[in-house]
Amino acid sequence: MSEGLAESADLRPAPSGERRRPVWVVPDAVPAIVPRSARLTEARWVAKYRWAALAGDLAAALTGVSLALVGRFGAQINVGYIVLGAVLPIAWLACVALERGYETRYFGTGPEEFRSIIRAAVMLTALVAITSYATKSQVARGFVVLAVPMTCFAAMFARWVLHRQIAHRRLSGRCMRRVLVVGRNDQVTTLWRHLVQRPADGYVVVATCLPRGDAFEEPGSESLGRGEMDILKAVDEWDVDVVAVAADPELAGHSLRKLSWALEQRGIELIVSPGIVEVAGPRISIRPVAGLSLLHLERPSVSGGPHLLKTIFDRVVGCGLLLAVSPILVVTAVLVKLTSRGPVLFRQTRVGRGGEEFKMLKFRTMVVDAEARKAELVALNEGNGVLFKLRDDPRVTKVGKYLRRFSIDELPQLVNVLRGDMSLVGPRPPLPAEVAQYAIDDARRMLVKPGLTGLWQVSGRSDLTWEESMRLDLRYADNWSIALDLLILWKTARAVLGKDGAY
Repeated sequence: MSEGLAESADLRPAPSGERRRPVWVVPDAVPAIVPRSARLTEARWVAKYRWAALAGDLAAALTGVSLALVGRFGAQINVGYIVLGAVLPIAWLACVALERGYETRYFGTGPEEFRSIIRAAVMLTALVAITSYATKSQVARGFVVLAVPMTCFAAMFARWVLHRQIAHRRLSGRCMRRVLVVGRNDQVTTLWRHLVQRPADGYVVVATCLPRGDAFEEPGSESLGRGEMDILKAVDEWDVDVVAVAADPELAGHSLRKLSWALEQRGIELIVSPGIVEVAGPRISIRPVAGLSLLHLERPSVSGGPHLLKTIFDRVVGCGLLLAVSPILVVTAVLVKLTSRGPVLFRQTRVGRGGEEFKMLKFRTMVVDAEARKAELVALNEGNGVLFKLRDDPRVTKVGKYLRRFSIDELPQLVNVLRGDMSLVGPRPPLPAEVAQYAIDDARRMLVKPGLTGLWQVSGRSDLTWEESMRLDLRYADNWSIALDLLILWKTARAVLGKDGAY
């Protein structure tokens, strides 16, 4: 590519002294640029992932159809259903493709792949029903009811295995997309930190691009490219795959549109941070209004039907869990009573939804005079500043250490769930003394019931700072859903078995 052509396509920061001119100056026309050969061929891992996803979906469909045929008809399978069984796997792959299940940008990045599988299952069911009605053919409902769900579950399992494999590779620095972050220094810092904290998402920041006049404060990595350079020059110099624009009012509207055209010619992906932090994707949508594409932010669910559904879910699942662990509760109660003096249960005042106080139940893991001896140990506090924690707390009984290690001491809180004081999943139930230290924004965590487990627990448990734990609780309060609750419950089981941060 000639030097003159490259110059005409650059986005150049305006001199810092010219405050009335746009910071980012873009060309009036973007010339047609022939992508480099490296852009014509997808990364090797992307091609492997796509073929693996196709193979997994095909195997899932064949498995689901075979089990459905055997389960519904046994050895008496007629030719018509054999033909249908051969067509369904092809239809399944087509449905997944139509639901964007094979798009590169979704590979290993989050739940979108799983949503595409679920939508494909709904589409395939509707397709079979419509085809059956239009052709007046009689398709056994039992066959469809068995084939489609089993195919869906098998395909989701195959994708989960792929996610685990690619996440493991990304933790070692492989299968990553190289990112150039563009924007003002504070916004660049925020976006860089979020990307660094989640390597499993597959983004590695290799360079940042700021307007002239902005001082570099973060990131602190010496290997990270940083400079006051034109965006397209940075793209070419650092051979990036993605340009991430941090929220910048000077690089928006038509300027951002021109940047997207220039990157499109180079085969570079463009992602834009809206500057709205701690808001989950389902609450954000783009809606056309008055000829414009406007970002719409849904209000968080704090009452009504969703909370009624959550309450029913808590009571039903909580009752089942309480019955399942009742033998453990009985054995634990006997051990606590026989090994130390004092009551079996420890009752402590906590603050619930809307600021209402309640008595939270736990198995007693400390000596009776633990609160009186706390003053002697304040200087040894290893907690996060507000919470008092000690890894080797001398007040903990011998049995109590094992109860805490496997979180068995928390099981009596299932009674609090059945009473309606707590939820299975939610923010950590705070003490009244902690609530007294809350800032105005922190009180939002009490919009929902506190939980037996939550984002705070599965993201580091006692090892998080106070600010990090509060941020996670606020994120949950603003973005909770039944799907998120199920994910947290699954991660809780893994965290308890891993025993990380439990003391």
